[in-house]
Amino acid sequence: MKRLVVLAAAVIGAPMITMPALAEPVEKVIPVPGFADFIAVDGATVWTTNRGRVEHWSAEKKLAEVPSPHPCGGMSIAHGALWFADCKEGVVKRVSLHKAKVVASIPTGLANGKEGELNVAAGAGSIWVASDARGEIKRIDARTNKVIATIPTAPGAYYLAFGFDALWAVSAKGNLIQRIDPKTNSVTKTTPLGKQPGFLAAGEGGVWVQEQGDGTVVRIDPTTGEVSGRVKVGVVLKYGDIDTGGGKVWLRSTEDQTFVVINPKTLAILARVGPLAGSGGLRYSPGGVWTTAHDKHTLSFWADPARIGAKTGD
Repeated sequence: MKRLVVLAAAVIGAPMITMPALAEPVEKVIPVPGFADFIAVDGATVWTTNRGRVEHWSAEKKLAEVPSPHPCGGMSIAHGALWFADCKEGVVKRVSLHKAKVVASIPTGLANGKEGELNVAAGAGSIWVASDARGEIKRIDARTNKVIATIPTAPGAYYLAFGFDALWAVSAKGNLIQRIDPKTNSVTKTTPLGKQPGFLAAGEGGVWVQEQGDGTVVRIDPTTGEVSGRVKVGVVLKYGDIDTGGGKVWLRSTEDQTFVVINPKTLAILARVGPLAGSGGLRYSPGGVWTTAHDKHTLSFWADPARIGAKTGD
């Protein structure tokens, strides 16, 4: 395995500083035939999207698969189920984690079904999905599997995350993020972003958005909804993924390395981990970080995330 390539603070305008050597993570590579892409964490295991199916994997083997014509976008696990979009059928599907079978298929329409760049979010007892490219989000009651609200948004608001008692919707078309109050099902704040914003994550004190066209990650203050910081990562960050957990921000990147670890308080880049691996998904769990590389047909497990980005000897 290649050693880590490490940079210190890459906050825009900050000087580069030589850092001590970091603990080297151990990558376990699991071959996954097909096109494993988006990930959802299910305890010590994960679900991934693949061609014509979603699959349940441990770090050792495939545990189950559930057929579906075209699973697409990011998934969520909530209320004892896996929730994902199917771009061919234009629906959100509910899969029983216990039975590994589809138990509900909810017609919603999908805002970006052609490209599959969207995701299903969970929060406030509901499941949320962008349902129309003109600017619309459907809210599904997780108890009844019924659509209970339709929320107007800016056009192209495909990317969703729930956190800090709000739903956050990013529009790459409009270069903006919107905060939606689940109590009123209405937009309460709109904030401009950089070029081609994409996937986002809510946690570790902020809402974090990939500004893919600028090669930056931006932090949004969840209280004010305003930009509170920005870190330069690379030239571009197109088609990667992002998550939070364990006191860090985890960015699946498409240039130079597999993923980047960011300090959420200082915005310093703590580590650049793994070789260039094209596009894929990423999710954090306390036991390890999971990444996919769909063009290499692999799922990887990086154990002991507390040590990733930590100084040796800590």
